[in-house]
Amino acid sequence: MESRIIEILLSSFFKILIPGLVYTIPLTLISFFLGLILALLTAMVQIADIKILKQIAKFYVWIIRGTPLLVQIFIIFYGLPSAGIVLDPFPAAIIAFSLNVGAYASETLRATILSIPKGQLEAGYCVGLSYVQTMRLIILPQAFKIAFPPLFNSFIGLVKDTSLAASITVTEMFMATQRIAAKTYEPLALYCEVAVIYLMFCTVLTQLQNYGEKRMNNHAN
Repeated sequence: MESRIIEILLSSFFKILIPGLVYTIPLTLISFFLGLILALLTAMVQIADIKILKQIAKFYVWIIRGTPLLVQIFIIFYGLPSAGIVLDPFPAAIIAFSLNVGAYASETLRATILSIPKGQLEAGYCVGLSYVQTMRLIILPQAFKIAFPPLFNSFIGLVKDTSLAASITVTEMFMATQRIAAKTYEPLALYCEVAVIYLMFCTVLTQLQNYGEKRMNNHAN
């Protein structure tokens, strides 16, 4: 019995890992990149205090933060076709994850931008910079340094959240594991194996985060 489980685990390792490299990692990178752009725009709209746009941004953040990610995925993939909008699983997952990242990361960015002393903005004006130039050259670089740890934590969390894409048939690591488990009838061993693979990915990312934080601290000193 033990030899059979070991054989299953060995034979399934790369069958699970390869979908991770082909689907999970690209899904994470693309979704986080798009989500970060959306987060920056949402945060800037709220800080600029343009009434109508600010209300739209606040409503978007309220909806996304107040509903489960799985429900959002189902609405986009299974719900939108009833409105005539049909999406393939991978793009649907990217949209759902990007919207989710955008809402949460926007609050992180908004808080860090507001934490920068107002004197920095005034100093930019004094040297002849416009509002946009001051934000781009002075405020945002400082804000991103402060926001780096929580944003990277969100990135690591997204790696694990991509397992929810299996619910709409994206063949990432968890979906691959489910299919193997259905054939071998060894769900416990296989789900533990995919958990270890997720742990490997997140451990590597944690080390990258620590390295990035050290580099930033060295530059600041």
